[in-house]
Amino acid sequence: MKPPARLTNWWQGRRWSDDRGDTSIQMAIIFPFVLLATVAVIQASMWYYARQIALTAAREGLTAARAYPSSPADGAAQARNVLGRTAGDSLSGYSVSVGSDGQRVRVQVSGTALSMIPGVPGLQVTQSASGPVERWTVPGE
Repeated sequence: MKPPARLTNWWQGRRWSDDRGDTSIQMAIIFPFVLLATVAVIQASMWYYARQIALTAAREGLTAARAYPSSPADGAAQARNVLGRTAGDSLSGYSVSVGSDGQRVRVQVSGTALSMIPGVPGLQVTQSASGPVERWTVPGE
């Protein structure tokens, strides 16, 4: 047996009126999480980019420091030169350290990645590269 048409229409009309505002409430709950996820993805991308800048500077410094007539100071100068050209605001407060034991050279670049959140310091970035020092050898010795 079917309910009277008047009752069916009342129930359908009542149901639709009860759902008004549900979308707004759902968006108010979900939107902060979507915004947080977006900021997290952008922040991670900026951190990764700062790591790549530091690694590039360390590799370029290593290439300059390990060449035959060069010194570790030449590597540090080259790494600072690369950072001066590429770091911009993406890698701030950077420092370069070079160490050598006569056989190997190690160039380390450290700095701070740019932060998306005002008042919150960026993430620390440290990258290094090492390799053998080129030297003159006599064949057969």
